[in-house]
Amino acid sequence: MPLADLAQLELLAEIDALAARLERWANGAPDWQPAETCRAMVKRLNERLAGMRIRWDAPLVVATLGGSGSGKSALVNALLGEEVVRTGKQRPTTTRPTLICRADIAPEMLSIDPQSVELIHRDLPILRDLVLLDCPDPDTTEDSANDGAMPTLAVGMKESGENAQHTHDKRGHGTLTPQNAALTPSPSPGTDRRLVGRGEINDSNLARLRKILPHCDVLLVVATQQKYRSARVGEELAAAAPGAKLVFVQTHADCEDDIRADWRSLLADRREVGQIFLIDSLAALEDAKHDLQPRGEFAALVDLLRRQLAGAAAARIRRANFLDLLAETLVRCRRRLDESQPAVERVQDAIADERGKLAAILAKQMNAELLSSRRPWENRLLQQTAARWGLSPFSLVLRIYQGFGTLALGTLLFRARTPAQMALWGTLEGVRALQRHQKEKAAERGLDRLAAGCWDDAEIRRAAMILEGYTSEAGLSRDSASPETVAAEAERAGSNFIARASAELESLVAKLAARHAGWFTRGRYEFFFLSMLGWLLFRLGKNFFWDSDALVNPHPTDVWGLNFYLAAGFWLVLWCLLLLWMFTARLRRGLRRELDRLAETWRQPSTAAELFTHLDATCRRIRQFRGDLERLEQDVRNLQKQVSSARES
Repeated sequence: MPLADLAQLELLAEIDALAARLERWANGAPDWQPAETCRAMVKRLNERLAGMRIRWDAPLVVATLGGSGSGKSALVNALLGEEVVRTGKQRPTTTRPTLICRADIAPEMLSIDPQSVELIHRDLPILRDLVLLDCPDPDTTEDSANDGAMPTLAVGMKESGENAQHTHDKRGHGTLTPQNAALTPSPSPGTDRRLVGRGEINDSNLARLRKILPHCDVLLVVATQQKYRSARVGEELAAAAPGAKLVFVQTHADCEDDIRADWRSLLADRREVGQIFLIDSLAALEDAKHDLQPRGEFAALVDLLRRQLAGAAAARIRRANFLDLLAETLVRCRRRLDESQPAVERVQDAIADERGKLAAILAKQMNAELLSSRRPWENRLLQQTAARWGLSPFSLVLRIYQGFGTLALGTLLFRARTPAQMALWGTLEGVRALQRHQKEKAAERGLDRLAAGCWDDAEIRRAAMILEGYTSEAGLSRDSASPETVAAEAERAGSNFIARASAELESLVAKLAARHAGWFTRGRYEFFFLSMLGWLLFRLGKNFFWDSDALVNPHPTDVWGLNFYLAAGFWLVLWCLLLLWMFTARLRRGLRRELDRLAETWRQPSTAAELFTHLDATCRRIRQFRGDLERLEQDVRNLQKQVSSARES
């Protein structure tokens, strides 16, 4: 297989892959009004692509587009070299599309409904690689009930700053060309108005034109000195331009001024304009009747159609037309998305704002609850610190302080002599255990209360009402911000938050226990405790071994008795209590400082990230949808460059 054919197959495969990505992109549209419109546009585009695939290798469809009296039919006859279609000067004659092709070509091969066109078979040289389509005028409509009635003209001329003029061409009929005027003579009796603005009925000229234009590959845009500014023609041209190659032709070259420069400037800001042909269709037809070769710019037009556009170039033109149509569709989709994107961004800002407010409320309630029930957390911190401290003199003091009640009750147990005393000990121990359990349960119930209702119902309803207004403005589903949906999300978010907060508190206690069990902290308290204990032992030893010993002390004193031991024990206990107060106060300050710091982190909007999740997910999908659209546009531009390179080569 030649390399050129392989390159074409590769290009077709890339176009197919692009069409598949486009379909997936449209099917993944979020629940958003502009996205749904984009999905409908892509669906229409895919239908158009299906029709283009059917006629991928069919002859090129060349159609005429222009206002009434612009000479479209005369141009078709000139190209054919015979008077095949009827022309008229006093009134438009083309009221139904006329398809001229070879006998072996059927409208179905071109994805055209046979009932929508008048079919004419001719065996002419120009029809070897293309078919011609004479289209109705977009600026007229006829009375289908009375074919003999004068058609209604709807001429929307846009003259730049000129007054209405009555011009008279050399062919013998006058034309009224006012600025932005509509020439609408009264219809004959029984004639209903077929065209009001763009609200035409199905059997009007304009409706037939719009039905046939999507099947055209090349549009010969025909205009005259009076009709090149037709607003109606301009509207239909703008609608059909993305799906067809445009060739501009000024007719009546024998009797009108050359308006191509002004016409080009009029078109330049909207589309790329190549050569504009200035021809005399009647003279060209006469040359063909006398077997004369085409002359002048008409010869260049024939060469363009027969050599440059027909044949192998037809497939490239169709691919380029499809990519142009696809690019235009994506541009319109992006325009719709961009117009509504600010409203979606306001929804996201409102979500962040409401999350911040609700997170601040939650952090305040959580901090107040923890501070009101901090004793269990302090006891837990002291327990873990003592456990990490290991075996040392001051750690024994901590353990005695922590288990003083149990130790006292244990002493009572050893002194119990009767069953009544044993029962009393059991009662006291049971009361202590019950109190500990109640404290722990109280702390858990505090968290459970927060989990059951982290936020006030009024706050939830207020946030839901605010977001519901923003979602309605942005075209999003209001169900995602309804009070019921938000209340359910708040309940789930509260339970999950309490679970995370409990884990964070456990981690906080473990971190503080590890910090206060360090050697620097332990060393200080061990030093202070051992200093007091050493001083007392030194005094006792000095009194016993030195002061009371007559052998070494010439003035011996008595050995201290029970009073000294009671006083020493009192001061030792008091010193231990002072150290314990200092140590536990340090623990409480550290715990409160960390709780305040933790509460500050809970004030962040991320704390309430599980609120409004459905609405937030929709906004994220919209951002992703918009990003995917930009990537599709880039892919289309790359393929357009490839098609353009293949055309040049």
